[in-house]
Amino acid sequence: MGSKAIISVIGPDRPGILAAVSKLLLELDCNIENARQTILQGEFAGIFIASIPEGLKPAEINNRMQAAVRPMDLTVHVKSLSLTPFAAGCACEPFVITTQGPDRKGLVAGITGILACYGVNVTNLQAVFRGGNDPEGNVMIYEVDIPADIDSQALYADLREGAKALDLSISIQHRNIFEALNRI
Repeated sequence: MGSKAIISVIGPDRPGILAAVSKLLLELDCNIENARQTILQGEFAGIFIASIPEGLKPAEINNRMQAAVRPMDLTVHVKSLSLTPFAAGCACEPFVITTQGPDRKGLVAGITGILACYGVNVTNLQAVFRGGNDPEGNVMIYEVDIPADIDSQALYADLREGAKALDLSISIQHRNIFEALNRI
């Protein structure tokens, strides 16, 4: 295998999307190395990282993928994968930040703005908003990488202050602790 490509697929959910995408990648002699997909309010969203053989260009994968999923009304984007300097060399610790509270505009922007000021990278975000003022019905779970060399107490204080201003309750835990407490 030569290089890697990242493939995103978005559109109305229906059975067979993963089968179509994985079949075409197999036909192109690509190997899926990572995949993440979800359904958001009836919309399929999938991201795949695949190693691709020497000589196969992302544009060719894109063209073939577009033709394969056109009948499913899906949008595809394919590009070469390159590691960012942050992803390649971060001396970070994984944490999970959970917020709950009334739904309103600006919740994600408020929390991620604080995280960005400290150089914290959000690696995964799950947000479920059912609307209204029921704090149990509106939950955001941020998986983040916190740089080891920042003032973590200042970050935590700013997150708590920001959450309070947004009328959110907040929990900040190392990922290992979060996983141990939330095992089924």
